[in-house]
Amino acid sequence: MGAFEDLGTFGLYSFEFEQLPAARIRESVQELEEQGWRSFWFPEVGGREAFSLASLILSSTERIRAVNAIAQIWARDARSARGGGALLADAYPGRHVLGLGYGGQRRPGVKPLAAMREYLDAMDAPDAPGAETPIRRVLAAYGPKMLELSRDRAAGAHTYHVTVAHTVQARETLGPVAFLGVEHPVLFESDATEARAIAREHLHPYLNTPFNVEKFRRLGYTEDEITHGADRLVDDLVFWGDLDTIVKKLRDHVDAGADHVTVQVIGTAPGESMPHWRRLAEALL
Repeated sequence: MGAFEDLGTFGLYSFEFEQLPAARIRESVQELEEQGWRSFWFPEVGGREAFSLASLILSSTERIRAVNAIAQIWARDARSARGGGALLADAYPGRHVLGLGYGGQRRPGVKPLAAMREYLDAMDAPDAPGAETPIRRVLAAYGPKMLELSRDRAAGAHTYHVTVAHTVQARETLGPVAFLGVEHPVLFESDATEARAIAREHLHPYLNTPFNVEKFRRLGYTEDEITHGADRLVDDLVFWGDLDTIVKKLRDHVDAGADHVTVQVIGTAPGESMPHWRRLAEALL
């Protein structure tokens, strides 16, 4: 894990802070810090600007690490991203990780790998804002070429909605040194029919977007399994059941080569995940 040992082996990932008011975010992240969580990962999809939210989380706590997962490269130019990351690194030493990603929408005529490489080139220009300040940077990556770019141009990779088999493959591509952070959804529901129904609803967007479909094809799932959300695929992508079952499956990612696993609780309304986060803290930390 190297420079990322401070994140711990397990962290939390959530969309909830995209919707909660600032006061609730502040209270929630302070409670998470008290529970012992060392990192909190969050996306940039619902209108909350990535660096502003990171700053709120960091200013509300003393120890917890804020991880952009991801800050979309289309939301700001590379020089702004470099300046923002440098300011957070300076203001909160060692407590911010900048995760960068292409985002889930296709852009006609734009190749993700080329776009990311061009973005990194601009970020790393000698005259970029804050060029003298080191920032911790990882890239969202699924396929082998983006994973290679994560290894060569960042500290490592962040994967999202993947299987344990993908973690094995990602580690092989990244090699033994680069950081590998893996997100995985969990659902506290032991009835198979109910659990799979909730999981399919959660997975629906990912089973119908090109980049994710390509990822699942590479992992060996058939077109029919992807189209219909087959039990095998659903069970591999969402760990459901009781606490012991979920914890055991999460540890499989670590055994497969992940340095860090960030856990996303699904099946709860915004603001209602805290009891589950507490149970996970007691079991994992």
